Amino acid sequence: MSFGEGGPFGPGGSGPSSTPDWAALAEQSEARGKRRRWLLIGGGAVATLAVAGIVATAVIAGNDNGKPSSLPSPEKLPDEPDDPKPTFSDVTVPPPPDPMDYITDSKKDTAPLTAASLFPDKQLKAGERVYPKATTSSTDSCASVAQGGLGAVLKKHGCEKLLRATFSKDGVAVTVGIARFDTKAAAAAVKEEYKPNLAALAGGKVAPFCQGTDCRTSANSAGRYAYFTIAGYLNGKPVVTSETKALQASRDGAAYAWNRVMQRGRDQADAAAKKQLQN
Repeated sequence: MSFGEGGPFGPGGSGPSSTPDWAALAEQSEARGKRRRWLLIGGGAVATLAVAGIVATAVIAGNDNGKPSSLPSPEKLPDEPDDPKPTFSDVTVPPPPDPMDYITDSKKDTAPLTAASLFPDKQLKAGERVYPKATTSSTDSCASVAQGGLGAVLKKHGCEKLLRATFSKDGVAVTVGIARFDTKAAAAAVKEEYKPNLAALAGGKVAPFCQGTDCRTSANSAGRYAYFTIAGYLNGKPVVTSETKALQASRDGAAYAWNRVMQRGRDQADAAAKKQLQN
């Protein structure tokens, strides 16, 4: 074995060979570079967050006076208006006038009272029965158109006017009489004290009837009016209990008289109602 210059360990060497491991060194160097870059990046991020935090704190917690300031409160919107509510007038509509008041109270019953106004129809209708009108009359002397005891009763209770109309059909005639008094009580008393009878009214195509013979009669009242009927045969035949034609004519006449008195009340009540509306 020869020992040349430097020996086996290189110049001045006295041990194993010390040649560097270049691959390991390269890996270590690369690792150190990566770690440094992460530190730089991380530090920048921390710095950035720190700056942002300072700015936010300045906005929220500081003002010109160094006092904390609050964020502006949300804008207050006006309240929604209430839904419109209906309004009601205090004006009350009076009830319509009562027709009965106008045939009961002499202060209200002021319309003209004539045969034409009280008996305006050319015929008396009762269902299918039709009685043509023959004639009419009016008088302030009530007792003068009464027979028997009726005249005294009319006079006693102060009859103001008595109006008559005669209707006929199939040989039977009926006279309707309507008498006016000052009060309802007087008219009711005449009804209660009634004694036959109203004088039958002849005229037109109707010859005198119910003279000296039996006839159907009736009496009633409505308001301050009393009304009467007398019905019989035109040929003078007496009315007997079993007959029906004169009885029906008397009833139809009484119903017509009641309707005419009530119509007088309705006409005056309607006129009063229209006057109220105009005012």
